[in-house]
Amino acid sequence: MIKKLRLKFVAVCMAMVTAILSMVLFSVYTAVERNVEELSRQVLRRVIEDSGLGRAPKEYGLEFGGDRVFLPYFTVSVLRGGGTDTAYVTGGTYDNLENTEALSAILLDCLNQQLPEGVVKSYGLRYLRRDNGPYVKLAFVDMTLEQAMLQDMMRSYLFIAVLAFLLLLGVSVLLAWWTTRPVERAWKQQRQFLSDASHELKTPLTVILSNAELLEATPMDERPSRWTDNILSEARQMKNLVEEMLTLARADNMTHTVTLSEVSLSDVAEDCALAFDPVAFEAGKHLAEALSENVMVFGDRDRLRQLVSILLDNAIKYGAPGGTITLSLQTSDRQAKLTVSNPGPPIPPEQLRRLFQRFYRADASRGEQSGFGLGLSIAAVIAQEHRGSLRAESDHVSTRFIFTLPLRK
Repeated sequence: MIKKLRLKFVAVCMAMVTAILSMVLFSVYTAVERNVEELSRQVLRRVIEDSGLGRAPKEYGLEFGGDRVFLPYFTVSVLRGGGTDTAYVTGGTYDNLENTEALSAILLDCLNQQLPEGVVKSYGLRYLRRDNGPYVKLAFVDMTLEQAMLQDMMRSYLFIAVLAFLLLLGVSVLLAWWTTRPVERAWKQQRQFLSDASHELKTPLTVILSNAELLEATPMDERPSRWTDNILSEARQMKNLVEEMLTLARADNMTHTVTLSEVSLSDVAEDCALAFDPVAFEAGKHLAEALSENVMVFGDRDRLRQLVSILLDNAIKYGAPGGTITLSLQTSDRQAKLTVSNPGPPIPPEQLRRLFQRFYRADASRGEQSGFGLGLSIAAVIAQEHRGSLRAESDHVSTRFIFTLPLRK
């Protein structure tokens, strides 16, 4: 899919580039062609004006690209009378044209056109005609050099156009890769999300179906209550997973559900510490707190409580046995800074960057801890909703999750 999208992007870009280059080349060629034709007509006018003076210059030329190009030419006078026209070559750079079949064919073609100026295509000549009563004055210049100049110019422009096309092709490929990177990342995340969600749902569904089949195959009076308890427990687990997935889906759809009001972050942190103190005690760990008083922010109290609870729950689950979980809250630079730290082995940098990905656990033994690996993703969403930031740090001393958000102004 992504490959096709990139190819389509490049194809559309290059189609537009080709159309633009073609229009530019056509416009340039047309303009230069008209310019060269006008210069050629100027040479013809000079030739025909000078031909009757008896001292016609031997060379006529035109300026093109800073160079002067001399055009071969000749002039002819045609006398009319007695039913027979007589032609005389009166000047030019051509030799031995008088009384030739080529001259007769050129004059016949020119006079039959009955135009003041035109082209004798079969001989590659441009002409200018002036009627002076009993005779007609004609001037001819060779178009070969004119056409050769246009061809050289077009070869140069085509070479430049091909280079520009190849350069823009490379730029289009780079732009296609750059612009589709977010799409590719989102596509991979979506596929990974579906795979992980299916994996998480598979286990409770298997338990539910197994217990339901046992209940169906067992007489009513012989059914142990633990089978029903298993079904209820796994169903609640599935419900929690679906709710967490819906929370993330709303965040992806930019559906804001928070109502911001003045909240004491100190009170929220204190409530969470009191709630998780027995949880830490049962896990064989100690929960310590260092909270500044009256830290006021604008936020959603329930969502902030959920964020702090996620961080404390994560620290208790993955902290070193017998260690001390620390919850601290300070203010600095018009910001509130809440930190949850737990002792334990350091998390490698490559894993630390992925902690906020959905369904990701830094612990390789995925099933050893309860939960679905969505908590930190939800916490990051809550931080974003409050225009704050959530980041993780880890070293040989502890692993720390730091949540910052603006103070109330």
